[in-house]
Amino acid sequence: MNTLDKRDSKTSVQELRDIMQQFVAERDWAQYHNPKNLSMSIAIEAAELMEKFQFVSNEESQELAQSNKQEIADELSDVLAYVLSFANAADIDLSSSFVKKMEKNSKKYPVAVAKGAYGKYTKLNSSK
Repeated sequence: MNTLDKRDSKTSVQELRDIMQQFVAERDWAQYHNPKNLSMSIAIEAAELMEKFQFVSNEESQELAQSNKQEIADELSDVLAYVLSFANAADIDLSSSFVKKMEKNSKKYPVAVAKGAYGKYTKLNSSK
């Protein structure tokens, strides 16, 4: 196992933001990193990830995710890079924002109603 394997448990969000900020600064790209451009870049990179799974079955998508793991990881990392850049440009604390959003989601999707169900919270049957 090389030193890059299993870093999620050791690397903070701030460390990732710092890596991204340095990358952007070295290339003088901050001038292009505004919320409009970065939000569009997130969507574009997410679309490139989706393209990898277009027109395949659910089962095939599972197989593709494993057989093309590095390629898929690269696309997902591109999305993350722009998310981190957006957080840097807009001064958003991702960890705090994520925890707060999950708390809101827990209220919108209580386990008793949402477990095993899909769909928007307004469409879930609360008399389950």
